[in-house]
Amino acid sequence: MNNTGKFNYRLVIFLIAIIFGVGMSMPTFLQTQKGAKVSLGLDLQGGLHMVLGVKTDEAIKSKVKSIASSVKFFAQSSDIIIDDLRAIEETISFSLLDKDEEKKIDEMLKTISGLQVNKEALRYTLTLSDKEKDLIKEYALSQAVETIRNRLDQFGLAEPNVAKQGSDKILVELPGVKNAEDEQRARELIAKAAHLQLMAVDEKKQDRSATMSPTEAEQYGDIILSDAKSDHIRYILKEIPILDGSMLTDAKVGFDQMQQPVINFTLNSEGAKIFGDFTAGNVGNRLAIVLDNKVYSAPNIRERIGGGSGQISGGFSVKEAHDVAIALRSGALLAPVTLLEKRSVGPSLGADSIQASLLALISGFLLVSGFMLFYYRLAGVIANMALIVNLFLLISIMALFGATLTLPGMAGIVLTIGMAVDANVIINERIRELLRQGVSMKQAIEHGYENAMSAILDSNLTSIITSVLLYVYGTGPIKGFAISTAIGISVSMLTAILGTHGIYDFFMPRIEKSKNIHMWFGMKRSH
Repeated sequence: MNNTGKFNYRLVIFLIAIIFGVGMSMPTFLQTQKGAKVSLGLDLQGGLHMVLGVKTDEAIKSKVKSIASSVKFFAQSSDIIIDDLRAIEETISFSLLDKDEEKKIDEMLKTISGLQVNKEALRYTLTLSDKEKDLIKEYALSQAVETIRNRLDQFGLAEPNVAKQGSDKILVELPGVKNAEDEQRARELIAKAAHLQLMAVDEKKQDRSATMSPTEAEQYGDIILSDAKSDHIRYILKEIPILDGSMLTDAKVGFDQMQQPVINFTLNSEGAKIFGDFTAGNVGNRLAIVLDNKVYSAPNIRERIGGGSGQISGGFSVKEAHDVAIALRSGALLAPVTLLEKRSVGPSLGADSIQASLLALISGFLLVSGFMLFYYRLAGVIANMALIVNLFLLISIMALFGATLTLPGMAGIVLTIGMAVDANVIINERIRELLRQGVSMKQAIEHGYENAMSAILDSNLTSIITSVLLYVYGTGPIKGFAISTAIGISVSMLTAILGTHGIYDFFMPRIEKSKNIHMWFGMKRSH
């Protein structure tokens, strides 16, 4: 007579979970070249820890210049004559020469959010409201976090952690950065403003570039910037840029006719139109390509330039051109960042942490599984099988989503062992209660799972909600703990409830035949 039952859907799902868990976790355990693996965090493999300060006040000045550029372009495209347009600190001023055009300018200015307009006759003074300034600062911080994260992703660093810290600071953790060269490149890429501007050369005053002071240039609505190759070469430029990097859609490294690295950039439709209109109306003049307040080139405009594309050349090395292109593609920082704190975490410290965590993990597993074997006998064996599969599934799912394992994450895995076996303890106790009442083995198992289900779901659901909140509101290390705990709890519901039930169903004929409740559940039937 066959002592085992048929394969059931619960057991089939459990077997699929075993194959998936073992298969997907092997690249992590064996550290193979191919396959998705769990990355180690900064505290486990060492790397670079930095705290950056964000100069959010500079973002307001950049916004003011951007508004001034919009006013200038609107006036030119609408054939409105304005005079003495200036953007000084956080104020824009200009004069309107024709009162009949006042309505057009006023309608345009109303479309700019947070703009306060003060008029004296036809002299306009524009400032931003305090609320708008706060929004700009907040956005500059969020944009800096996103921009730095994008740059580091394109740079090729695995799982960088970039997060806000307070109202004007950013925490950056770069696992795996262990040599001085990579550290320097990462720091330069993070700090690079990558602020691209196309600015008109003031041809009437350029011959005075060597003698004119910045204060005198400011009186004319100009600005003096140095050449990228030599500080001795200076350019007098119109302070209001023609357009800036916010209109840039792509930047790639290329090579010129001399096989020197250059950066080819592409503008969006609005930038392409502004670029085309300006070059058409300024044939014979020079257009300066400015990156981070350095003039990289100032070629003569020979004809209208359509298509919305341009080129930055400046004696780049291939590596420099690549990093600048990354910075341009990921977007300019609206506010400059400064390094406030830096420390390197050595890999030896991480190795000690891994060793201690593994010791805790193995010790916890042995103690928990030993208790289950001693107290529940064969039911404990089944629970331990579910526990092992739970660990494989946890690692495989983390690898599948490219999660980073940190020291708190390791703590979450250790905690998951106890929480995962908790469901089996509840189920086994419900089964034992029914067996004491004289219920048959088959009914005790079926009703035991039914009676335990609500308690298991309630406790696990509340734990998952807590993990989600920790992930949403926590920083890097706390997120690691939340991820490993949430995945572990979710997976335990599959292995502890579905998987073990499927095993009992498969062995039900043998269980009913033996009637040995002590061997199966570690108890004697009371009379």
